[in-house]
Amino acid sequence: MKPLVIVTGGAGFIGSAIVWRLNREKIYNILVVDEIDNLKWKNLLGLKFVDYVEKDDFLENIINKKYDKIKIDTIFHMGACSSTICSDARYYIKNNFEYTKILCEYAIERNIRFIYASSAATYGDGSNGFCDDETKLEILRPLNMYGFSKHLFDLWAKNKGFLNKIVGLKYFNVFGPNEYHKGDMRSFVIKAFYQIKEVGKVKLFKSYHPDYKDGEQLRDFIYIKDAVEMTLFFYKNRNFSGIYNIGTGTPHSFNQLVLAVFNSLNLKPNIEYIDMPKEIINQYQYYTKADINKIISCGYNKKFTDFEKAIDEYVNRYISKNKYLADYED
Repeated sequence: MKPLVIVTGGAGFIGSAIVWRLNREKIYNILVVDEIDNLKWKNLLGLKFVDYVEKDDFLENIINKKYDKIKIDTIFHMGACSSTICSDARYYIKNNFEYTKILCEYAIERNIRFIYASSAATYGDGSNGFCDDETKLEILRPLNMYGFSKHLFDLWAKNKGFLNKIVGLKYFNVFGPNEYHKGDMRSFVIKAFYQIKEVGKVKLFKSYHPDYKDGEQLRDFIYIKDAVEMTLFFYKNRNFSGIYNIGTGTPHSFNQLVLAVFNSLNLKPNIEYIDMPKEIINQYQYYTKADINKIISCGYNKKFTDFEKAIDEYVNRYISKNKYLADYED
């Protein structure tokens, strides 16, 4: 039997997309680890894997060395609490930081490839840049506990001298099929789609920054298919380690995003600008842009899906038809 590939968070958005992409490489000896819920399980339909384990049981198995007789090739650690509004700081530490430390040390001790999800949330408001230079980790100032929990592990891995053995990926604003279960944490593409379907217009936050007009706040949006392509680059090219940005390097405004959704539905744009809630004004990012020179210098040269085409595909091929990545062969 071929060596096992483990994907934690494997029923989630990026995790299930990684399983889907591995399947396209004819890799099926996959162990999916997650904390399943009443919607997330649908992401696994049509995917090929050998087993599923709940995350707490998996961690217990790791601690008790129950997988030591199995040849494990790679651990994609995508499992985490990704909510930016959870108020339980200790949960972030236990779930995002402590859990990741245990898996990382397990992998390193056994020479298992370890690829984990960090986050662009570690960059905070971006005033210290968006460069994935590990020598500058200490200057970053995340704006929320989620970003801090990810940043904490990045710092821990650096201080332990592990960043030359593992790969950390800072995902920017990923959108695409298989995010349907994420509730308020879904991308604004799908939120805009449902606003249009329900009320015929989209609401965007007003700008409170003199350099940005209403709706012109910028984000580095990346289509899920491009994000997992970049992720698997490090699965196939094992001589690279460290922290890397997963984004396009080209930011787009929320106005551009919403116009693309309206265009994909062949509807006239209708945008309303609303007040931003006071509790997020001081945590709001007006600009994100992934510096991707590092991954390019490693040889990554695949073109990104055109922004408008990606949104059109997502809207018309997936959301409108309630389809998932595994529902299509191509």
